[in-house]
Amino acid sequence: MVVAFIGVITWLIINPASYESIFTRVDDNDQSVVATSDGGQADDLGDGSEGLLATDVLEKLEVKGRAPKTGYSREQFYKNWPMVDGCSLRQRIIRREFGEAAVVVDGCNVVAGEYDEPYTGQHLKYTEKTEISKGIQIDHVVALSDAWQKGAQYMEADVRYAMATDPLNLLAVDASANGKKLDGDAATWLPSNKKFRCQYVARQVSVKYKYKLWVTEAEKEAILRVLSNCPNELAVGV
Repeated sequence: MVVAFIGVITWLIINPASYESIFTRVDDNDQSVVATSDGGQADDLGDGSEGLLATDVLEKLEVKGRAPKTGYSREQFYKNWPMVDGCSLRQRIIRREFGEAAVVVDGCNVVAGEYDEPYTGQHLKYTEKTEISKGIQIDHVVALSDAWQKGAQYMEADVRYAMATDPLNLLAVDASANGKKLDGDAATWLPSNKKFRCQYVARQVSVKYKYKLWVTEAEKEAILRVLSNCPNELAVGV
């Protein structure tokens, strides 16, 4: 049994300077809890933020080419969303984004709500759970395939599991936008919502730093171009 000990990460871990509407409805005391693979709850470690600039964290990342994709599958990271305190992590991420607008039944299932979708910048409203199921996907900000080719294939299985289920690396996003991203890195795909790009690449940098992944030269250059427009953007959760 793979046991992944993942710290509790504060849900409100964004820099509001570049996109104030994202997540602002979430209470500062509301935290996401990631389960261990046996259903237990990890220790409360906080968000660990030290106020580091994303550009400084980027400079700490190793730069080299992609490793082969050989052997990749999603199951190398996880099979299903873990249950956290009786609720699916997917539902917890959706509830995080919807904030007070979330309509929840049975203590877990989000059946309606609205929020400012980060990748497109649209304000989306859902009145039925079927709409949410079709319209929203949980995106790995650092795509798992990209991670596999930039260090994850050399990790222990429990570390890969931790990265795949870490709320730092998860966003509830528009399904069609996520379909366009696929497994792209910053050199091949950025959100159409330009107001969110600084936060987006800062979060990618943060995830890669936290899990000791590398970046390609093209990826680093693309991230630097984005961050040149927001040099004070902070890394998150590292």
